[in-house]
Amino acid sequence: MKKLAFLVLIICAVSAAAQEINFSIQFYDKKVYHISGSSGEPIYVQVTMTNRGPSVYRFKLADERVFSVDFDIRNLANQSLPPSDYIIRKRSESRNVYFRDIVVEPGESFSFVEDIRNYAFLRDAGSFVVQARIFPELFRGNSVSSPQGSPLVSNRLNLNLRPPALPGPDGIPFQMDVETGAVLVRQKLPPDDVVDYMLTALQKSQWERFFLYLDLEALITDDAVRRRVWLAESEDGRLRMMAKYREDLKNPLADEDIALIPSDYRIENTSHNGNTATVVVTQWFRIGRITERRRYTYTLRRKDDIWTVQSYTPVRLGTE
Repeated sequence: MKKLAFLVLIICAVSAAAQEINFSIQFYDKKVYHISGSSGEPIYVQVTMTNRGPSVYRFKLADERVFSVDFDIRNLANQSLPPSDYIIRKRSESRNVYFRDIVVEPGESFSFVEDIRNYAFLRDAGSFVVQARIFPELFRGNSVSSPQGSPLVSNRLNLNLRPPALPGPDGIPFQMDVETGAVLVRQKLPPDDVVDYMLTALQKSQWERFFLYLDLEALITDDAVRRRVWLAESEDGRLRMMAKYREDLKNPLADEDIALIPSDYRIENTSHNGNTATVVVTQWFRIGRITERRRYTYTLRRKDDIWTVQSYTPVRLGTE
């Protein structure tokens, strides 16, 4: 009886601690997603642990995230999608699982990002419900874990997968507007409106709109090193290079001035001569407690009455 009472106390204590830890998920880069047969773009989900209690919370985070987190993805018939080959292979290997101890102080959060395509077969278009589990003492397979290692369960996300996107003339699939679900089409906008559209989309991290008026080939070949690589590539290699450049620009750590998100901007001047135009913009960037000011000169060219950004030149103007 004493052992049973002690076990009940442990379970109650763990349950109370779990209530003080908020485990949540959200789409890291919300967009219109397609089945993997189209572009195979990752579906990133941000996993967050928030400590709402008065005590420090500790858990183990494996270097191979599949031993710390799992995703249950179900269709509208409440049927779980089968695990991916990647998951099966990783969890069936006979190897050491390396991890680090994570400490989350009261009032703080810890986050990491996972591609849920690594966890389940997303082969069919349709609507799905995504829920995650995190294992504080690592994933132990089918073995019964101790109460301290019981998984925490997240909120649910609704995931809509569309059929493969149709490829555009440059080989890159047509982009879909996340807000409307419609195919984004370039409009006959003047040069300053094109830049304004691009910067507004950048501030909101609406990447499909941000890329709409960018000539990626021109931007890639504007750099001398990338230009040499581009010229040496085959057609397929150039398409892969272009797709990688798009993904690199969306990385918040990317060292590309054009993808830096401004806190504010002001279009100063627009001039054009025939099919070439320049738009000068002052942009402000919050860096910690200071604000940095830069002047961007965008060069645009017109083809079939559509202006696109071909290159840019940033100049630092100091801090405020």
